[in-house]
Amino acid sequence: MSKILYEVYKNDIKDSESVMYGKWYARLKSIETLSLTNVAKHISEHGSVFTEDVVEGVLKKFKNCLLEMLLDSKKVKIAGLGTFYLTCECIKGGAEKEEDFNVNQHLAALHIRFLPDQAQEDNLSSREFIKKADFVNIKNLLSNKDDSEGSGTTENGGSQGGSQSGSQSGEQGGSQSGNEGSQSGNGGNSQATSFALTITKSGSGTSTVKNDSEETINSGDTLASGANVYISVTPAEGQIPTATLNGSNVSLTENDGEYIGTFQMPAQASSLVINSGSDSEEGDQN
Repeated sequence: MSKILYEVYKNDIKDSESVMYGKWYARLKSIETLSLTNVAKHISEHGSVFTEDVVEGVLKKFKNCLLEMLLDSKKVKIAGLGTFYLTCECIKGGAEKEEDFNVNQHLAALHIRFLPDQAQEDNLSSREFIKKADFVNIKNLLSNKDDSEGSGTTENGGSQGGSQSGSQSGEQGGSQSGNEGSQSGNGGNSQATSFALTITKSGSGTSTVKNDSEETINSGDTLASGANVYISVTPAEGQIPTATLNGSNVSLTENDGEYIGTFQMPAQASSLVINSGSDSEEGDQN
């Protein structure tokens, strides 16, 4: 069975006043990066009627067509996976007047974004995706590997016994680690995985901040690291809203006068600032 590898590390940041200082956290570990050819081979070997070269050709065509459709102002939704779409990044400061705005001067970059599918039958949002995963602490995995290599020098009986013992130990350790990881991701260890989100709003428009369950997130609420956060802004008439998380821009996409954005909660206490229009008012915290 597939396993997600992780390691536990201590955060030794210099700022001893930070809520993160001295605490233990988990981070995922990857064993390799698969190329498009590797993915095609994987698909062809998993019950596909198509050969590896055919699958690779289709994947290359999909990549090219995806970029073409995105650059034609279209979103691309893959049912059961999610939606690809573009956002733009403007230079800081922007243009002084509407008629002064110039794409070549004021647009800094285009970004390809991905929003996981949240349909009930294929929910890939962060809180649901963790329920599909089994976790193994890489420390336990390496320990079992060392034990297995050591037992290989004995007679056949000892080797088999060591292998069986190592396998059982790895499965039990992996299962226990997976349960602990799942509980942690769902609030079982909120002190280690949940952080406060301060929300400051300004401007004469309106805005809401919600989670995967469509519940409103208020300033000061704690959220699990990696949890999806959704922003909805109806700006003041004729204005374009902005949102920043810890000083970095959060992309907002316009849809019939409403601006939508999303981000994942960082593994630290964070500050979200939403400006719903240029008619700046003193920020309030909700």
